[in-house]
Amino acid sequence: MIQQNMADLSQIAEQLSRATTERPIWVRVGKLFDGNQSELIAPADLVFDPFGLRHVGAVRNPPDMSVLGPNCSGPNLVLNDFTAVPALIEAHAHLFLDGDPIDFQVRKEYLRSEPSELLLRAKARWERLIHCGVLAVRDAGDKDGVGLAMSADCHEAGCQVSDAGYLDSPGAAIHHQKRYGSFMARPLEEFSSPAECVQDRVAAGADRIKLIATGIINFQAGQVTAPPQMNVDELKAFVDAASTHGKQTFAHASGTDGVQNVLDSGVTTVEHGYFVSREQLSQMRDQQTGWVPTIAPVSIQDERADELGWDAEVRSHLQRIVADHQSMLFEAQQIGVPIIAGSDAGSCGVPHGYGFLRELELMQAAGLTAVEVLQSATGRPGKMLGFHQPMGCLAESSRSRFILSPHDPCSDIGDLRRPKIVVLDGQAIATGSADA
Repeated sequence: MIQQNMADLSQIAEQLSRATTERPIWVRVGKLFDGNQSELIAPADLVFDPFGLRHVGAVRNPPDMSVLGPNCSGPNLVLNDFTAVPALIEAHAHLFLDGDPIDFQVRKEYLRSEPSELLLRAKARWERLIHCGVLAVRDAGDKDGVGLAMSADCHEAGCQVSDAGYLDSPGAAIHHQKRYGSFMARPLEEFSSPAECVQDRVAAGADRIKLIATGIINFQAGQVTAPPQMNVDELKAFVDAASTHGKQTFAHASGTDGVQNVLDSGVTTVEHGYFVSREQLSQMRDQQTGWVPTIAPVSIQDERADELGWDAEVRSHLQRIVADHQSMLFEAQQIGVPIIAGSDAGSCGVPHGYGFLRELELMQAAGLTAVEVLQSATGRPGKMLGFHQPMGCLAESSRSRFILSPHDPCSDIGDLRRPKIVVLDGQAIATGSADA
């Protein structure tokens, strides 16, 4: 059955790709999620060419004939059983890291690779990301220039047709010397002030500024045991300096005290946010601070506990932490916190692409609807994160980057793993099941 499905998808993809090189193509689908509105358009029409979407709308509002090719009187393809959704945006991933291995010695050896090798490996990850429907990444930082090189490639390409997705990067994250983060960051002590530190990052090509405000969870203790790395005044100084350059900030933070420092500083988004309090969720809502909860890297510690060597006590901690985090995520969604999806791909056991799909599944398991999860991975980051290109929605003038699924990811986010067609600047790619 899967082979037959893939044969059908490959045939459809071939028709889509061939047609868009010659003229705009008109496709009718059974359902369409535009990235922003909770209500689906059913049925819906899309007209697109390699350079962008020329029409998106309900069937009762047909496209202006001026956007169509000659002799076109109706849809080129009618896919009544398909759902169209925007291509996915992964808002927290480390492209320079390999998330597949969980052997810490293997991971340590990998980090000894030359920057040129790390860059080659990172670029090769686009194939898997595209396979999973992820066509945009907010890189979360590396000290070897990998993300900056990939970001520069994207900016140089601009709005031209591409065979890879979009990526932007903060370059090296900023941390305190001898504190957590040295594998992806450079210390603020290299400079005499936060303003000089930010200036250095901007001069290097940073698209935004990444701050490491806390350490990480101590799984044996079941909590964040180290005090926050940065106080409110330091964080505010970085936020203010970034603002003078027109740059957003995002901050790694877990533990109630560290999260509070970050919220009081005015950063654009809180990354991870483990042990966040209800009062802090209300502050996020009131300030419209984005939250990227990254459930996957902690959940995987429990899912693969035997391989990682965790005993029953640690597993109990992990299960409690994940359950509490998912509970807070559900509450955040209910009260209006701007939730943005990111998997922390590249971290231990979280492979690029597949890890992001797992993150979305964990978000739905927390109680969010599939459409709410999709909003967190498409329209919301597209609006909030200040990317250099329009993305995350199906609307006229957007890039022709979207997913056509013969299943229903608007009801079950897990359907994104199933065979589908990914459209990247008019090139349609039939993909098989996306399983790690």
